[in-house]
Amino acid sequence: MIDWQFSHFNDLSPAALYEVLAQRQDVFILEQTCLYPDIDGLDPVAHHLLGWRTVDGERRLAAYLRVLGPGVKYPEMSLGRVITTKAARGSGAGRALLAEGIARAEALYPGHRIRIGAQQYLEKFYQGFGFETVSAPYDEDGIMHIDMLR
Repeated sequence: MIDWQFSHFNDLSPAALYEVLAQRQDVFILEQTCLYPDIDGLDPVAHHLLGWRTVDGERRLAAYLRVLGPGVKYPEMSLGRVITTKAARGSGAGRALLAEGIARAEALYPGHRIRIGAQQYLEKFYQGFGFETVSAPYDEDGIMHIDMLR
């Protein structure tokens, strides 16, 4: 079971923010061996969806994404920094995260489309949630990406 927390940056506790940044570093920088500026200045204007699980009596982050409003990064609202932690992979947490993220984003910004910059190998995963590919593949920090719109 996942306990969802949806918070604006200013409402995140220091411990929750630390855990988010640590997991983003583990997944995007260390695991994917991709040197890029994860702390990009957009977190303070974002809403953050954190999926917590209790494991052995300890609350641990299982999944995370951030929601940016229309006009912040793209003309549409966007989801980004989507991760499922190593410990939660294969459990369905990623699918639950995306479904919850879409629902929360649409409630926050009704009537707006959602744009994502997805890693190309996840194209079919995102298509399963109604996203359509709207760009040719492009290299972003050594990983092939595509833009997708829902």
